[in-house]
Amino acid sequence: MNPQINSEINDDAIRKLFKEKNLVFMSTLMKAGSPQVTPTWVDIENGSILVNTAIGRLKHKNISRDPRVGLAITDHNNPYDMVTIRGKVIEQITGDEAEKHIDKLAKKYIGAEKYPGRSPTEKRVILKIKPEKVFHMKQ
Repeated sequence: MNPQINSEINDDAIRKLFKEKNLVFMSTLMKAGSPQVTPTWVDIENGSILVNTAIGRLKHKNISRDPRVGLAITDHNNPYDMVTIRGKVIEQITGDEAEKHIDKLAKKYIGAEKYPGRSPTEKRVILKIKPEKVFHMKQ
């Protein structure tokens, strides 16, 4: 094993995990402080991690109150190639950019041109996460 700890995700091996079809497990904090964990699609761009969700969902409510998050991702072909991250949501991006981004993730994860789970009243939001502590282990 070769563990590495830093505050950036600029390593090619780490970026590769986020670029491939690996799910990320995202932990947010409930009002009383207990953790809430959700598996979700993920993207990476310019040193930030991007998670797309619907406005009003539990993880969106939680990060709007407390921006601290924890993330875990493993290579679906090798679960011993993994990264855990502690960070903060530094920006919430809505509108056309968020709507197009969920379609980009649908293409990546399920090969669909448009995200099939969209409801007519749903509005999307990109949660832009700045990593503060990154742990990468590969075996």
